[in-house]
Amino acid sequence: MGGVEDDEPALKRMKLSSNGLIGLSNGSSSEEHIESSSSELMARPLPSEGDKQVVGSKGVIKRDEFVRIIANALYCLGYKKSGTCLEEESGIPVHSLVVNLFIQQILDGNWDESIATLREIGLADETIVRSASFLILEQKFFELLEGEKVMDALKTLRTEVAPLGINSSRIRELSSCIVSRSLSGHANSHKKDIASRPRSKLLEELQKLLPPTIMVPERRLEHLVEQALILQREACQFHNSLDKEMSLYTDHHCGKDQIPSRTLQVLEGHDDEVWFVQFSHNGKYLASSSNDRSAIIWEVGSNGEFSLKHRLCGHQKPVSSLSWSPDDQEVLTCGVEEAIRRWDVLTGKCLQVYEKAGVGMVSCAWLLSGKSILSGLNDKSICMWDLDGNEIDACKGLRTRKISDLAITSDEEQVVSICRDKAVLFFHRETHGERFIEEDQTITSFSLSRDSKFLLVNLLNQEIHLWNVEHVPKLVGKYKGHIRSRFIVRSCFGGIKQSFIASGSEDSQVYIWQRDSQELIEALPGHSGAVNCVSWNPTNPHMLASASDDRTIRIWGLNCLQANYLKAKKSCSSSNGNGNGLHQSNGGT
Repeated sequence: MGGVEDDEPALKRMKLSSNGLIGLSNGSSSEEHIESSSSELMARPLPSEGDKQVVGSKGVIKRDEFVRIIANALYCLGYKKSGTCLEEESGIPVHSLVVNLFIQQILDGNWDESIATLREIGLADETIVRSASFLILEQKFFELLEGEKVMDALKTLRTEVAPLGINSSRIRELSSCIVSRSLSGHANSHKKDIASRPRSKLLEELQKLLPPTIMVPERRLEHLVEQALILQREACQFHNSLDKEMSLYTDHHCGKDQIPSRTLQVLEGHDDEVWFVQFSHNGKYLASSSNDRSAIIWEVGSNGEFSLKHRLCGHQKPVSSLSWSPDDQEVLTCGVEEAIRRWDVLTGKCLQVYEKAGVGMVSCAWLLSGKSILSGLNDKSICMWDLDGNEIDACKGLRTRKISDLAITSDEEQVVSICRDKAVLFFHRETHGERFIEEDQTITSFSLSRDSKFLLVNLLNQEIHLWNVEHVPKLVGKYKGHIRSRFIVRSCFGGIKQSFIASGSEDSQVYIWQRDSQELIEALPGHSGAVNCVSWNPTNPHMLASASDDRTIRIWGLNCLQANYLKAKKSCSSSNGNGNGLHQSNGGT
């Protein structure tokens, strides 16, 4: 097989290579020992079959490297016989004989022999040899110590490790292990990070240190394929599909059909303009608030169909905003310069009313602990409340505007609010430090990204600005095309990795931009009044909701989902949909 003509079977002859690699892959130690003359152990050029040294149409893939990483992948996947056969037939071993011997000696704990073999590999860089020797002797030291051979361990440290002259701080740590053991009487009393590792882990560390031409990096083929898929994903302008949907059989490319662009349902539960809409964190509910002084909790069914779960009544003024609790079990609603109400999502009951004499609430937000809430007041202060309605803290001064958004960063350290017409404030709760984002135009609303690294700012001049706020605030994007002249229009992040920006508009359309390129990719008609707010489902990148002055909420999805909702329409118990506040779309816009 593979052109072998001597008396020894090819499979047996190549067993040396496969054993060494198997030991590296699964961490096991083979019982077979390798014997060979020193001349056979010297590193040698890898043979190649024929004159063809490269593969592929571009001529950039070296044939021997390609075969080696394929064989390595087979061994890593557990296909040992297949890996051995590939080595035999190609005549290209994954590792040379001397490297296989080195691997076997490491797995068997033959430390002195492995260091001698290491020098026979033929490494040109003496620093690498010394560093690899240090790792091997460190392992020897620990195994001696754990085997109660304290004096032998001390001798190894003094006569073998220290003379290498590297990593003096680590040598001190090793010395402390002996002292610690002597004081406590056993070897396992020291820090867990100062201990021996499995020999297979030592091989992994050595593999990172040695040149890849000597020892092929573990799972190298998997890494290359993952890199290729990630690069394709990042180059895909409309990428909005789950990673598990990517295939090795074709180059990855998402079209606009992965963007929610067709009305799948129209929710008609409100009696007046719908001002605010927001999905729960788990994507199972949608809450909306309206000029009709009510809020509605909509439940998202397993098939994506919405149903009215609770109508929340009790506010004396229009409900301007709302906020979901971190566990999605409760929701806050804020009346215009009125009170904040906390509701139980399961029962629809009002659990608490938050109000303060002489001032009205203008915004609300949950702390991530779920044990307290924040409110913006029309006296431009921000208050913190416990769940029982007791005020526990207050930030006075120009902290928020009379009409303002309110958010808290994901680390719960900074409160974000519009403090002046043209400035957003990041206020640190503990240090009281302040950071500002300054704009040239009046700010009407903002939206904080899920990871709190980016902030979308809606401006009076019909622009949306994207700021990187992770460190020093930096303007990184501008989005144009939507209409905003009289009302507050809100935008949001959305899609896979929040790669898209969506916004309402006074021309009755929903606008969608690609976040990085800032290109407008969709303007979705359908509403008959200004679109005030949009919300992208955080767990379903193909679901978007929009709230409008036409008293409706539209649910947008993919074109390919049309048939599912047409089917749902036929099975709906109410022929006109008015009984449950739903209108089933016919798939048009």
